[in-house]
Amino acid sequence: MMRAEVPPVPVPSPAAWAGLGAWNLYFLLKFLLLWQGLLNLHVLPNLLFAGVLLLPLQRTWLRRLRQWLALPAGVALFYYDSWLSSLDRLPELALLLEFTPEYLLELAGRLLNWNLIGLLVLLLVAYRLLAPWVRLSSVSLVGLLWLGLQSLPGFQGLPPAANAKVMASAPSAGIEGRAANAKVASADAGPVDSRTLNDYLQQFYREEATRQTRFAPAAAQAAPFDLLLLNICSLAWDDLQDAGLSEHPLLRQMDVVFDNFNSASAYSGPSVIRLLRASCGQSSHAGLYQPPGEQCLLFENLKALGFSGEMALNHNGRFDGFLQEVQAEGRMPAPTPLTARLRHKLVGFDGSPIWRDREVLGGWWQHRQALDSPRVALFYNSISLHDGNRLVLDDGRTQRADYRSRAQMLLDDLSAFIGELQRSGRRVVLVLVPEHGAALHGDHMQIAGMREIPSPAITHVPVGIKLIGMSAQPRSEPLHVSEPSSYLALSELVARLHEGRANTPEGLDWTALLGGLPQTPRVAENSGTVVLDYQGTTYVRIKEQGEWLPYPN
Repeated sequence: MMRAEVPPVPVPSPAAWAGLGAWNLYFLLKFLLLWQGLLNLHVLPNLLFAGVLLLPLQRTWLRRLRQWLALPAGVALFYYDSWLSSLDRLPELALLLEFTPEYLLELAGRLLNWNLIGLLVLLLVAYRLLAPWVRLSSVSLVGLLWLGLQSLPGFQGLPPAANAKVMASAPSAGIEGRAANAKVASADAGPVDSRTLNDYLQQFYREEATRQTRFAPAAAQAAPFDLLLLNICSLAWDDLQDAGLSEHPLLRQMDVVFDNFNSASAYSGPSVIRLLRASCGQSSHAGLYQPPGEQCLLFENLKALGFSGEMALNHNGRFDGFLQEVQAEGRMPAPTPLTARLRHKLVGFDGSPIWRDREVLGGWWQHRQALDSPRVALFYNSISLHDGNRLVLDDGRTQRADYRSRAQMLLDDLSAFIGELQRSGRRVVLVLVPEHGAALHGDHMQIAGMREIPSPAITHVPVGIKLIGMSAQPRSEPLHVSEPSSYLALSELVARLHEGRANTPEGLDWTALLGGLPQTPRVAENSGTVVLDYQGTTYVRIKEQGEWLPYPN
């Protein structure tokens, strides 16, 4: 009896199990960048991607199709693993067209990381030498699996960006806010994970939405004064330290210095809006572009108290619609024309003129003294320290102007302006409040000068208050406000000064003036990116609804 032959089971051809091939270089490059702290590798998506690439396919056309489809998928996955911000920022790249060629060349030079380039060359050479002898697909897969194990309890050893899990929140405080402190303190006891931190962020904004400054009429004995808000672009404590100017006499002659002031944004427009809406708690970035409540607008509150609002700039305000944004979102008047007869010595990164601060402020002060108004509130914006500014030479050519020399000139100009105010005999409250820092160093997440991510080095800014002719005893050194603070504290301080609640027959009562100022935990936000502090550690979420990671040192 003949038995039917069983057909042989088809065995996949060796080509179907050929491994990752050149895609090994893709994964090895990610390992290198992760080791350097320049990448946040998500293990599961990368394992899935590698699995699809390894899936055995018999048909040649299917393998070719997979390779073509893998190219955009690999690029998208690389972007997902990168520190780059969300894609909704891409339209803003059109602003690069307004940069001068000199500034574009300077930025291109910052992108060159020679140490990384050397490592990439070594990686390519090693790949070419080892590929014929070592199954690099096994190396890639073992590497991904090992990284996956780092997320399990008990495993250590990777940079924080590679194995970080989410942490939670920081305590909140403020005017009328002790009950809020208790709620946040109870939240601290919850589990430390991404959901907890996202919930905290929403809780933070909900509580901030309930906070506002209460402006009261001035006491009968309170004399009027002028309020000067000097809003300086690109000046953080980190920049002052780098430039060797953290002990400049301007800071020592202030009456009050905020040691832990958070600008909450890393770009000019959002930071200015936050200042002009200082009378309410901190808003989310998206909330900045929603119609504000009238009670939030600092200059509208001052107007109701009898202040005449003024605005002055040492630039034309045209780049990225800055001036229109300030007027629309902060309800500010048109800037006072002061620069027609002035000669500029700096040009901006877009080639526009920048006038010297002392000359612009001096011209405005002459203008103010001619005004028939007992109270004037000025918003002054300076971009003398902005990245990419260039010095104008006598022959009309320009050359790079280093940050330190420009910062020295700015601080000297402001000191001279304070002297002019003191000689005038008028009562003035001068507030120095920078927009954000210059990011002189950069870090693992962004190059020098880049401010897509509002890191503490960028948003930790020096804020000072100088009271001129305000019945305050001269001080040999400033009083320091060490609590975490932001714009609401400035609004409250202005309200107290106007109300005169700290005035005594012996002079100004500093304890009454500064005691119990609203505190604001460090939360900073750009479009799609949030940075916050929790229990002494800084955490960042790059893309909306993404994971939270410790900010890499």
